[in-house]
Amino acid sequence: MLPSSAHSERPEGDLPGPAAGVPGEAPVSTDDEGEELDWLGLPEAIRERIAELAASALGRLPADDVPRQLRPVARFAPAKRARVGGTALLTGLRDSSRFRTAVLEWLREHRYDALDPNAEDSVAAAAAAVLLGTSSATSRIRLVAKNAEETALRAERDAALARARRLEAELERVRGELEQARAATEEARGEREAELEKLRGRLREQGVALRQAKDAAELARAEAERAGSGRSAEIESLTAQLERERQRVATERARAERALAEAETARQSAREARDADEVRLSLLLDTLGGAVDGLRRELSVGETRRRPADTVRGAGSGRRDGDRVHDPVILDRLLSLPKVHVIVDGYNVTKTGYPDLTLAEQRNRLIGQLSALAARTGAELTVVFDGAGVTSIPATTPRGVRVLFSDPGVLADDVIRSLVSTEPSGRPMIVVTSDQAVVTSVRGDGAHAVPSAVFLTRLGRV
Repeated sequence: MLPSSAHSERPEGDLPGPAAGVPGEAPVSTDDEGEELDWLGLPEAIRERIAELAASALGRLPADDVPRQLRPVARFAPAKRARVGGTALLTGLRDSSRFRTAVLEWLREHRYDALDPNAEDSVAAAAAAVLLGTSSATSRIRLVAKNAEETALRAERDAALARARRLEAELERVRGELEQARAATEEARGEREAELEKLRGRLREQGVALRQAKDAAELARAEAERAGSGRSAEIESLTAQLERERQRVATERARAERALAEAETARQSAREARDADEVRLSLLLDTLGGAVDGLRRELSVGETRRRPADTVRGAGSGRRDGDRVHDPVILDRLLSLPKVHVIVDGYNVTKTGYPDLTLAEQRNRLIGQLSALAARTGAELTVVFDGAGVTSIPATTPRGVRVLFSDPGVLADDVIRSLVSTEPSGRPMIVVTSDQAVVTSVRGDGAHAVPSAVFLTRLGRV
């Protein structure tokens, strides 16, 4: 920044003055066509820059140059002035040419660099052009807005691509695990079959030994008959030996049958493990498909499914409005539909069911009940709260419940309408609210409307 002496010596004509330099209460016109500039509708970065410059000058200006509504703001610290009184400062610059002229004079003397409409920083240049009322202000404002929009779109695109890459990496990892599991299964199967073959060989050996024992017994019996009664003891001994051999063979056979049963059990377990792996892989592929569909919606990349027959006029699809549901039994039937999406007007339900609690306690109680309902029914659940006045948003939410807070200046009712209109035609949707305006609009999009009292009755049975 130049020294103050340099500012005081610089002629007033070095920089263009404000478009309306005489004291008064008329707004500055900087549009090329002469249209009035919307100070409060400027891009956020330009508003913050102008508010910061005005806040720096506000505490140093004479009281006569400060509008009455800005005098309380002047008592704040400069940083707090810009943060808390930003809107008031912009309104004062817009409505009071005297205050605007005084701010420009102070900036020429103390912050001369801030009034360069040709600065390399597009935000600083646009703010200087607005304050000075140059003809290029409108184009510079559009440039800043365009840059901000492009930056936001690039950030969204990069985030979506990163999510897709993470999902692809997860898919590859699961595929690798599946291949390892299949290899382990095949190895176990080979080991079991080798063991089974070994047991079959032993069984064959035992069969040969049994036949040999039978042959020996028959030979001994023949010899005993020829030898007479003197060989009776030897015959009994051979018979006992034969019986022991039979018992041993029976034992070996039972052991072989148990081994065969164990091998069959192992084979069944391997098949079940393979089926479980295939189920997990299928679920992951479904998840990846849902992520890709979400990415298509975020990037507005869709594919039409219309056919020539869809363009014929004079006929309709027969689609009708959603129903008003007042019977808990019908609500249970709707909750059992596959892929049903339940959208809940948060405060409309909590202020009907438990209005005596604080807003934070109402939110926590409703979210807990919705989590239990999601676990019981498997439905997709989304609850929307008005974001105005919310100072503490929970960092985590129970599994199965999507919790949304409307942005500043946006009503929860409008968020609910957007959620309903975003869903594809034909998907079952339930909107829980007693707000008749919301009921009328969502039923037109095919959603079923459930009063808050009926839904609270259903939550009480979870």
